Formats: sequence, C-alpha cells, structure tokens
Amino acid sequence: MLITLTTDFGYKDPFVGVMKGVILSINPSARIIDITHGITPHDVKEAAFTIAESFRYFPPKTIHVVVVDPEVGSPRRPILISADEYYFIGPDNGVFSLVFNSGFESLEVIHLTSEHYFLPERGVTFHGRDVFSPVAGWLSKGIALSNLGEPITDYVTIKLTELTITSSSIKGEVVFIDHFGNAITNIRRRDIDALFAEKPNGRLEISIKSTPALFRNYYSETQGKELSSLINANGYLELFVFKGSAERQFDIKTKDPVSVNIT
Repeated sequence: MLITLTTDFGYKDPFVGVMKGVILSINPSARIIDITHGITPHDVKEAAFTIAESFRYFPPKTIHVVVVDPEVGSPRRPILISADEYYFIGPDNGVFSLVFNSGFESLEVIHLTSEHYFLPERGVTFHGRDVFSPVAGWLSKGIALSNLGEPITDYVTIKLTELTITSSSIKGEVVFIDHFGNAITNIRRRDIDALFAEKPNGRLEISIKSTPALFRNYYSETQGKELSSLINANGYLELFVFKGSAERQFDIKTKDPVSVNIT
C-alpha cells in the first residue's frame, strides 16, 4: 500500500523521519512517498491547494496523510476520508476543503476515535507521529474504516476565495507561490476560455496590482525579465519571470489580486 506525506515540517527536524518510522513499524511493507514538507508553516490553504492538485496522480487506494495543524492538541478532530478510491488522513481544520469539492461519487468522513490504533503514549504537539501515522499504518494493513471511528457530516471547510466573473473580466488572486517564485492563481484555463467564447476576437490582458503580465505559451517564449503569464501544467494561470522570481522582483504575495480582461 502506498502512503504519501504532505506537511509544513520542513527538512531540518526529525519529524518526517519519525512519522515514517511509526508507519513502517506497523506495516514494514508500506511504501512511503513525500509530496512535500515545504508548505509554508501553518498555511492550511496552501496545503489544501497542494493536496487537491496532487492526489489524482497516485494509484487507487493510496493513503494521503496531510499534517498542517496549527491547532494540534486542541479539541479539533482527527479525521479519515474515504473518497472513491483514495484515502486522506489529517486534522479536521479545512485542509481537505478542496478535496471535498473534487467531484467524488462517494465520500465518507470518519472521526478517528479508536485510540488503540494510536500510539499508546501521546503528547499534545505531534499528532503526525502519535495519531495520523499509526492510523495510516493500520489502514494500509487492511483495517476496516468502521473500526477506526464514527462517520461525521459536520467536517470543517474553510472559505476559499471565489472568482468574480463578468462577460469581459475575471478577478481572482494568487493562491500559491512555488520554489521558483512563480505565482499560481485560482484562475483556470476554462475560465479564460469562457471569456473568449463571449468575445472570440478579443485581446487578453492580465495584470496583478496594476502590473501587466503578458501572456505566453511557455516560459522561454520571453527572454527578458518582465512579468509574464501562462497556463501551467495543472490548468491554472501562473505569473512568472523567465529564469527569475516573480515573487521577489514584483513583490508578489499570496492573496494579491489578479485581473484578466478581454478587450
């Protein structure tokens, strides 16, 4: 069984290695893949975007463990999600908000309450080790969901910024900045295509904080250091500087407003 890990733990501390040790102590045959441990600390929205854009590239029955958990040790619930052929384990703090909206035919959310599947000695600061990893290990060995807790329907979702769309414009925002300083927005190719359906002969204008970002088909289509944009591999509008950092050069941050207009 394949288990993935997504956290904001970074790569300096032993936290991720310890989680893997717990999983393998329960199921030595488990295969573990790191999606990332570079989520901005405490950024639940960034983690929600990352797992939603990643999980479908793994085989059926993969268990995705996501630990971005600022409220660790509080009354927030640990949960397990069974969604079609995928499983997700983590805190009930909205980190799975985009997963819930991914169009699954079947979706069940379990409040993890069967403590005998947790580590016997638990602290209040490391549920990635004490709760989520052991549950992933036991689930990978075939433990039935019904043994792990009780179904719930009042799971937490966080409000994600919705697009403002008219017949000639889209207003969205930056939701993620990657390692290269590229700014990924919540505007999709399909949203831009819908604008062109209304005005097929229009001209595309893209800007962030009044700075234009000329549309390109691929990164090296521009050789300068101007702000540019394209549709990335996941179908989102992305702002970039070729061989540079849009984040640093243009002081771009998450939640900065992005406008697309057809003129």
